[in-house]
Amino acid sequence: METKNAVVALAALAQDTRLAVFRLLVEAGPPGMPAGGIADRLGIAAPTLSFHLKELAHAGLVGAEPRGRFIVYRADFDAINALVGYLTENCCRAGGACTIECVPAAAKSRAPSAQPRRRASAGAPAATSRRRV
Repeated sequence: METKNAVVALAALAQDTRLAVFRLLVEAGPPGMPAGGIADRLGIAAPTLSFHLKELAHAGLVGAEPRGRFIVYRADFDAINALVGYLTENCCRAGGACTIECVPAAAKSRAPSAQPRRRASAGAPAATSRRRV
């Protein structure tokens, strides 16, 4: 992901209503939600929702699919994973041992020295991989 695209995506998410819409679409998963369902769940007027969905779509964070009289919106999980990867791609490259799991799989393959070391507390099970959004 290029810096310009990351800035646009972060700017789109840096607003209360758009962040709420995006999080709702992430929660809805791949099937997405019709615009009316989003408006009802979040209590947003249709024109306001339309504006915010346009901004999220412009940033590449959501996609829209016409279904009859409705438009179904869904989060673009590839785009958000690319953004998270961009934000964490330099994690633990300062030469020290990494003690957190911040490096996405794509960044790990580019930087073998950035492999995170997993922490395990006494009596706790070994860390499992985290679900990426």
